[in-house]
Amino acid sequence: MNLTPRHIRHKPGTLRDRRTVVRRTGHRPDPKGVPAVRFGVTIFSTDVSMPVTDLAVAAEERGFDSVWIPEHTHIPTSRLTPPPTGGTELAEEYKRSVDPLVALAAAAALTSTIRLGTGILLPAQREPIVTAKAIATLANLSNGRFELGIGFGWNVDEMEDHGVSYATRREHTRDHMRAMQVLWSNEVASYEGEFVSFPPTWSWPKPEASVPVLIGGGAGPKMFAHLAEYADGWIPIGGAGLAEAIPRYKDAVAAAGRDPEAMQIIPFGSLPTAAKLEHFESIGVTECVFRIPSAPVDDVLPVLDEQAALVAALRR
Repeated sequence: MNLTPRHIRHKPGTLRDRRTVVRRTGHRPDPKGVPAVRFGVTIFSTDVSMPVTDLAVAAEERGFDSVWIPEHTHIPTSRLTPPPTGGTELAEEYKRSVDPLVALAAAAALTSTIRLGTGILLPAQREPIVTAKAIATLANLSNGRFELGIGFGWNVDEMEDHGVSYATRREHTRDHMRAMQVLWSNEVASYEGEFVSFPPTWSWPKPEASVPVLIGGGAGPKMFAHLAEYADGWIPIGGAGLAEAIPRYKDAVAAAGRDPEAMQIIPFGSLPTAAKLEHFESIGVTECVFRIPSAPVDDVLPVLDEQAALVAALRR
């Protein structure tokens, strides 16, 4: 069953083929064929915020290129780990996050062009065989509009409930991602890793188009090594220091024998201004993802309209 409504399903040679260019290059061509910076939004989606379905429709109507949502499986009340934003109190939305794959599948059924991404999903805390199937299913039902933003995690309490040690969370993430990529790519897949292994195995569906994998986190040798090995792009939080970090990231990708110009660079959580976005474009950023408040629709739409007006002005 295809979740895309019948009136927007795609025929050969139409919009779906043009979106393939976007998926493969990480850029949306302008009418002259010149790549342009894209613009998206991210919301900490919860059971009491504006639903992802409504936000995706509203963002598509306003000309945005993407919508991204994060995940937390749960938040232990022990609260041994300090909040990532500092202070002592963890924001309410961390306790209430929705399942991103289910929410984005619903959004895929109501939209036709906007890309739908996780920003970010936590592979170390997910069983990789089941998650690979869920992602492949979502990727195909959305006609290739899904992008997988991942992270290593910060909440020690949360990951320990999944049997993951904070000290090995990066290795756990790599192992689970490599296992999923094998399942997506090979008709008969097998994998032998430190944290996951399986014998020669059949698993369908396979993604009809490659699922872009992007890793969120700060610049540094460990991050760049992961990006160069098994990712298609980088999600830095904010944008501080990117002018210096992007060349180092591209050098690491080139040293791994991959094309650095094919990589996506998508700073998340920016509070946009025209000057900031022009700076991002000048240093090689491929997409800017703006922060939307985790709030009901009446609080979200004015912010979305303001950001859409800025994007429209820049695209003139």
